Amino acid sequence: MTFRPTLVAVLALAACSRDDTAERRARLGPNPTFAQVMQIADAQAGARGFGQCAACHSIAAGGADRNGPNLHGVYGAPIAQNRPRFGYTDALQAQRGVWDDRRLDRWLADPRADVPGTTMTFAGVRDPLARADLIAYLKTQR
Repeated sequence: MTFRPTLVAVLALAACSRDDTAERRARLGPNPTFAQVMQIADAQAGARGFGQCAACHSIAAGGADRNGPNLHGVYGAPIAQNRPRFGYTDALQAQRGVWDDRRLDRWLADPRADVPGTTMTFAGVRDPLARADLIAYLKTQR
C-alpha cells in the first residue's frame, strides 16, 4: 500500500485534533477541584476554543490590539499592563496581581462579575474544562 505525503499529513492532523473532551470529563468525575481540572487542561483544545476570543483579541506575537488587547504574553503579566498602549478601564487598572491560573479562571468565568466596571461585554465561559483549556493555551503564547 502506498501513501501520499498529503494523505499522511491530513490523517496525522485529524488524529491530533481529536476532541477528547468527553473522555477527559469522565476521568474528572463529579465535582472536580480546580487543580484537578487544570491537570487535564489541553492547550490544543484551548487553541480551538480561542476562536470565540479572536473576535476581539489577537494572540500573535507583535499582533495589533483590536477591541480588546492582544493577548500574546498575557499569562504571568501584571493585570492591565501587558499592552501599555491599550486603553484598559480604570476598574481593570485598579486590579492587583498577575494573570495566573486562578485569576484567569475567575476572569474567564464572568469578566463583569470579576471586575465590575470593565467594558468587556463577553458573558464568560461557564464550563470549567473549557476555561482550563483556554488557560493552558494562553500559557503557550509567551
